[in-house]
Amino acid sequence: MSDAHLESTGSASQPDRPIGKARSTGLTILLVIVTFGIWSLFWVFWTGEDLKRYRGDGLGGVVHLVLWIFISPVVMFLMADEVAKLYQDVGEKPPITAIWGLWFLLPLIGNIVWYVRMQSSLNDFWSARGAPPATGV
Repeated sequence: MSDAHLESTGSASQPDRPIGKARSTGLTILLVIVTFGIWSLFWVFWTGEDLKRYRGDGLGGVVHLVLWIFISPVVMFLMADEVAKLYQDVGEKPPITAIWGLWFLLPLIGNIVWYVRMQSSLNDFWSARGAPPATGV
């Protein structure tokens, strides 16, 4: 890859890392509602896998999924922390930190606020590294 290409994609520091997928926030929320929460299992798995593949560290999709099934509030802290580390690894200020997991204390609306902030942070990070805009799940 040329230096110009790396600079334009925003991934000059980590050109060989697999970039995660930007996902549509609204479509995911709709699918979670329509499937009575089942779609959240897919989202948690895919997001955990994206984080682990990019960083080469973290829990990964299977562990996030198992934790989500049995003690979902823990995943809200752990996943937010992994997203913060994405930003910290490249020297950027993270838009979300583990403390965002406290949104689980506010039933329903807290989960939505947490998810929207989480997905927005991920979409911004992946897009800055060359991922196409979010068009689906």
